[in-house]
Amino acid sequence: MKIKLVIGNQKGGVGKTTTAINLARCFADRGLRTLLVDTDPQGSVAVLLKLRPENYLADFVLSQLRLQDCVVNVSPNLDVICGNRETTTMEQRIFAMYGREHVFDNVFRPYENDYDALVVDVSPSISLTQACSLVLCRHVVIPISMDTLSVSGAGATIFSAKTIGDSVRAPIQILGLLPTIVNRRYALTDVVMKMVTQLSETFQLPVLSAVRTDQSIGKAARAHSMLVDYDPKSKALEDYDLVAAQIIALLDGSVKAQTVENIAV
Repeated sequence: MKIKLVIGNQKGGVGKTTTAINLARCFADRGLRTLLVDTDPQGSVAVLLKLRPENYLADFVLSQLRLQDCVVNVSPNLDVICGNRETTTMEQRIFAMYGREHVFDNVFRPYENDYDALVVDVSPSISLTQACSLVLCRHVVIPISMDTLSVSGAGATIFSAKTIGDSVRAPIQILGLLPTIVNRRYALTDVVMKMVTQLSETFQLPVLSAVRTDQSIGKAARAHSMLVDYDPKSKALEDYDLVAAQIIALLDGSVKAQTVENIAV
């Protein structure tokens, strides 16, 4: 795979699942065969897109079913494997396995050539499932909404990624910090963006293009539709498409982190 990403922040409500869904769709619409994996026991992706798969992530990992029998195709080039409450049981079972942090890496490896991009949505809490996802993908994008606690959650995510990477000797890279739900009219936005800049400078991380507040995101969710299908002219969709271009450029090495903001769609 060319692209393997975990979308994570140790704080909830930062637009993490929205980001995972929209980036996956942006990759797919660029012609990349894309797999979106939901590892959250709440099954947020299935709820948002109103999916009712026959099999879930836990079935794929524990029962060793074929991946093609566990995915749902939601648009051209985009498959989804959904999480549900059984994900918690799966995690408990994995805990007793040898080399448990590499379980996802092992089960997804046979399908490496079937997809060009893999996007994994993880729950806000630090968990074994999150560790497995980090080892599988080795790259993380951290959405940060415009509240100070989300910056703290981002810092915790950076720390946990380094800790997990060191413990399993698998370098995990924070690919970028992604400001989300950004409304420049609010004073708090300026405060949080300064904190994001400071976090970026402290850890030498790129800041990806901000995703603006957009009512179409909530409306699309209520309609159980992807943003591009609900409102193709959405300003948030425009932002996510730019972020997708930046991620591709960072991963193929065509730009340096310091110049990521200069990338155009």
